[in-house]
Amino acid sequence: MKSKAKGSQRLGPQVGQPVRGSGSGRPIMVVLDLLGRRSALRLLWELREGAPLTFRALQEAAETNPSLLNTRLRELREAGIVIHQGEGYTLSPSGLELLQALSPLAQWAEVWGERELKERRSKGKPE
Repeated sequence: MKSKAKGSQRLGPQVGQPVRGSGSGRPIMVVLDLLGRRSALRLLWELREGAPLTFRALQEAAETNPSLLNTRLRELREAGIVIHQGEGYTLSPSGLELLQALSPLAQWAEVWGERELKERRSKGKPE
């Protein structure tokens, strides 16, 4: 098996390849693996407004270190979720679609969270 040249090898999870928690390589499992990696969702959150952010601004906003940020940005770029333009990093059209797809999950989580807190309060447990 030939190895890829350094720098051209993909870092992140790939469709059709086993990922953390699943050997199937199904797209949903690959996306969940990618989004479950440290700081991945935080980066999407910081880029949600659409204004390009420089590496330094994104590092400060996401409160992460340069090594982790480089890794995560490379994975998100390889997946076509984040792009780098002259002024900085932004979500790609696919990344914007992903945010829209996550919106119902966020709405569900709010309802679920309120229900959980209400139940906890009724049992006298701390929040």
